[in-house]
Amino acid sequence: MFLKGKRALITGSTSGIGLAVARALHAEGAEIVLNGFGEDSEIAKLREEMSADYSNANLLEAPAIEQMMADAGDIDILVNNAGMQHVSPVEEFPAEKWDAVIGLNLTAPFHTTRLAVPGMKSRGWGRIINTASAHSLTASPFKSAYNASKHGIAGFTKTIALELAQTGVTANCISPGYVWTPLIEGQIPDTMKARGLSRDEVINDVLLAKQPTKKFVQPNEVGALAVFLCREEAGNVTGANWSIDGGWTAG
Repeated sequence: MFLKGKRALITGSTSGIGLAVARALHAEGAEIVLNGFGEDSEIAKLREEMSADYSNANLLEAPAIEQMMADAGDIDILVNNAGMQHVSPVEEFPAEKWDAVIGLNLTAPFHTTRLAVPGMKSRGWGRIINTASAHSLTASPFKSAYNASKHGIAGFTKTIALELAQTGVTANCISPGYVWTPLIEGQIPDTMKARGLSRDEVINDVLLAKQPTKKFVQPNEVGALAVFLCREEAGNVTGANWSIDGGWTAG
């Protein structure tokens, strides 16, 4: 439990990738601060499971982020994971959806990072891990805001890695492809109906069309990579964008 005594804040951590990362860090002894939305009873179970603190801060509001960071106290590990998506041709893309996607995926990590860095620098140790996406390295049509935000978070990560290079604080991206989460699983029946396809066809020919392994990334695999980036052996790993996408961006 090499993270005993370290405190980790993971945004968007009440389900999916963020929850897997929180559990992986907790298993190594980290104190956990959860953030996200969900049923009160489910969040209570998660808090009990990890002896975690919790914030329901709306990350689209800078004052709410500032309050969350103040309440969280000294954060040693910051995982900017919360995100959202909207699919639309650019000429029809609602301006408010653009603002929301950029706000949650890119602006919120700026605010959490600027507030966490002073404490990390003063303690001479810190880990900033940003959940990017295969779309930080390549693009898909009709996802202009998402592509822009994920390319942006990759550039932001490189910048802060250079700024913090001699402080003991590292900054890295993890860029998953399609991850097997309840959100993805829930999309399969609707896609089957809309396209007249079988379950296997939706999985292999639609969802995994760009992943050569034809396997979903598992949330615990992302969690394991986050744990590695927190190890002392990864102290010289910074400014990197770690693909975990079944080979999607290899071609």
